[in-house]
Amino acid sequence: MSKSKKLALLAVLLFVYLVVLPLGLRDKPYFLGVITTASVLSVISAGVWLIFYIGRINMGQGAFALVGGYTAAILISKCGWPFWFALIGAGVATVVLSILIGLPLLRLKGVYFSMITLSLTETARLAAQSFPSITNGAKGVLNLPLPGAIKIGGFTLVPDFATVDKHLAFYYLGAVMLIVGFAVLYRIVNSRLGWLFRSLQQNEDLASSFGVNVPRLRVIAFAICAAFAGIGGAFFIATQQCVYPATFTVQDSTNYLLYCFLGGLGSVWGAIAGSFVLFISFEMLQGLREYQPLIYSLIMIGVMLWLPNGLLSLKMPWSRKENTSLPAEEEDA
Repeated sequence: MSKSKKLALLAVLLFVYLVVLPLGLRDKPYFLGVITTASVLSVISAGVWLIFYIGRINMGQGAFALVGGYTAAILISKCGWPFWFALIGAGVATVVLSILIGLPLLRLKGVYFSMITLSLTETARLAAQSFPSITNGAKGVLNLPLPGAIKIGGFTLVPDFATVDKHLAFYYLGAVMLIVGFAVLYRIVNSRLGWLFRSLQQNEDLASSFGVNVPRLRVIAFAICAAFAGIGGAFFIATQQCVYPATFTVQDSTNYLLYCFLGGLGSVWGAIAGSFVLFISFEMLQGLREYQPLIYSLIMIGVMLWLPNGLLSLKMPWSRKENTSLPAEEEDA
């Protein structure tokens, strides 16, 4: 597909996402909430995708989302911070934590790194229960206020969520997070830093022999990954107005992996495709009750069998005549 066609398709998708869907679903808060959740799941999963990009498998993204959620909740409830500063604080806290953890942890490779990160989410949950003076233990932090207004010079940039349709307000906040998050990720992948990240996936020893600071690059990627999760976790506690130790579990960390796998690891946009298709599919199957997990699992197995390179490997009618093996972002680089 030519660059002009890609831009036209992107413009159409953005118009549908930012105008058609919110206007069409504004009187249906449940469906609006499903799209909002899928947007933020895409952002959190994007961090996992970046770790795939350097040749690692991160199974602990839920831990950073939980840390981000608790950080924002504590800053709001105990320190009196506005949500918007708490959102930034959640990102900073997860970045600091990821650096402290990543310095020793990222020396591990393969299954050893994956298994250690798998334990991070459960460790975060137990830590949230073990310090009740800070986290309120198993009770969690409740009754958090909705995000307030942002005003500059008497001009209201963002209205108080309590004075408007909160479902629509959170939808647009999630949309901004998704657009900004993936714009940042796309820019990283298509920059010099992105090519250095790619060299780690190919051969770390060879990259090191050419003067690449491999340990530093690993930590940078892990910090960006954690920041995405921390900000996403803070968003979720704002929508729910509470946070518990079980708000993010090992199952959530596994789902973030699945979104990336089934969307496609060959493109930045794989996390979006996987998150939206799988999460919305899961919600659409709610009416089947006890059969929901079974049918959902069959869908995932089917996608993995027939589209092993992800949903984005599915050839669209306008791209059938093209023969290229490079992902879109590498062709444009």
